[in-house]
Amino acid sequence: MSDWMIYAVGFTSQLIFASRIIIQWFKSEKSKKLETPTIFWKLSLIAAIIFFIYGYLRKDFSIMLGQMIIYYVFIRNLQLQNEWKPTNIFFKLLVLGFPVFAILYGLFWANIDFGLLFSQQDKNGIATWLMIIGVVGQIIYTGRFLYQWYYSEQENESNLPITFWAMSLVGSGILIYYAVMREDPVLFASHAGGSFIYIRNIYIGVKADNN
Repeated sequence: MSDWMIYAVGFTSQLIFASRIIIQWFKSEKSKKLETPTIFWKLSLIAAIIFFIYGYLRKDFSIMLGQMIIYYVFIRNLQLQNEWKPTNIFFKLLVLGFPVFAILYGLFWANIDFGLLFSQQDKNGIATWLMIIGVVGQIIYTGRFLYQWYYSEQENESNLPITFWAMSLVGSGILIYYAVMREDPVLFASHAGGSFIYIRNIYIGVKADNN
């Protein structure tokens, strides 16, 4: 597949990721407190599927790892909002069927050299030190959802707390550096563009807590 087609897949996922953040931001600005709309989680699931595919096409383990870590968290948040059961059956089949398909494809049909995910053997290969930076960035960036999941389970309600946005900002900063070193315009555009909203959500959350 040509580079421009691969980048098209990546930018498609990032546009969907960006739309969920923008919707959440607008709702939070309107209510003057941090909001967690249901559409945030549904768009997250769709974008995660597409971004995982992009990571596979780029032979980028850090991207694939990030999406694998948080996939269930998105579903769990829909359950906490009591929105999973009434969700359209075709959406459920897509969301639940993709991980099964990905595993079966990887085991039986894909011609994958897993060593290329950790080496410089081809033009898409990544130096070990750079891969480590990417993985650390992804762990922090996706770890925000593990924290959010824990926080929401404690509250028995789906929420996006201030700490979630602080972790987003830190992880995003690391991944911007990683994207520059990888010459990856998809990662750079997504994280550079989201940083302003992360800062703004932190401000909204702190101000709401102080009122």
